[in-house]
Amino acid sequence: MLKDHYIFSNGRLKRKDNTIYFLDEKENKRSLPVHQIENLYVFGEVDFNSALLNLLSQHEVHLHIFNYYGFYAGTFCPRNRKVSGFTVVQQSAHYLDKGKRLYIAKMFLESAVHHMLRNIRRHKEKTEVYIHQIEEEAKKLDTVSTVQELMGIEGRIRQHYYQSFNEILKQDFTFEKRTKQPPRDPLNALISFGNSLCYTTVLGEIYKTPLDPTVSFLHEPSTRRFSLSLDLAEIFKPLIVDPVIIASINNRIITNKHFDDIDGMVFLNEEGKKKFIMEWENKLATSIQHRKLKRKVSYRHFIRLECYKLIKHLIGDERYKPLKAWW
Repeated sequence: MLKDHYIFSNGRLKRKDNTIYFLDEKENKRSLPVHQIENLYVFGEVDFNSALLNLLSQHEVHLHIFNYYGFYAGTFCPRNRKVSGFTVVQQSAHYLDKGKRLYIAKMFLESAVHHMLRNIRRHKEKTEVYIHQIEEEAKKLDTVSTVQELMGIEGRIRQHYYQSFNEILKQDFTFEKRTKQPPRDPLNALISFGNSLCYTTVLGEIYKTPLDPTVSFLHEPSTRRFSLSLDLAEIFKPLIVDPVIIASINNRIITNKHFDDIDGMVFLNEEGKKKFIMEWENKLATSIQHRKLKRKVSYRHFIRLECYKLIKHLIGDERYKPLKAWW
């Protein structure tokens, strides 16, 4: 079964024939089953060469690089074999058409709001004021005429949403404001780390389809980023990342001892990363009975299904309706 693989130690990734093995600083060797891996996540200082990248490309393995602090640095993507010029042309045409772009961007945000409200309604007795604030902001989605207005609404909604965490979380994790570069407190560090995992997971699923990850609708396309991953991640951050954060804190899987603070920059230490990733992988593997497909679908596969729904919309087969969790 294909799966993700994580490397935390410093060392070297080596290729020998059709095998990959990892040598840590003490020269301990560990073989990696390249034919069983979809995504390889590297968090330590790891050396590798073009021969290794060539083997990863042959097996369509994505290599995601994170720096010492756990912040996402970049991805090595194998040559895309799921190409479709027609799909990319239609995707670009929908970006260039103001009305078509706005519709897709609204759908992403509608789904995100649905999942945010879904999370905090489970604590309605404590979060009623935030539910009302988000619902009032969400009413404005029907009247906006630009993507910039949408992004403004999204920012205000997310601020109310994260403020509600102060009522939901059981430990002394508090939210004052969103800080990213760098995170200034443990909760912001968790949000940033979880969002990075979501971003790279979405990117991996996009690459299994003919979609171009650089042509987006809610976030502005730009150089050096896969902005469609940011778009689709809006749907899945509150659906997957935030429940993992809340459960990890409230069940004391993650505590303040799992963070380091260097000159006001807060980040998960190695033990914290491992614990959070274990919860993340368990969530991605969780299956839900799909009401249309009539079979169980994992959270990870829901991401792929969303990509194909978007493709159907772009090529004119079926109007895009985003995922809104019913379970």
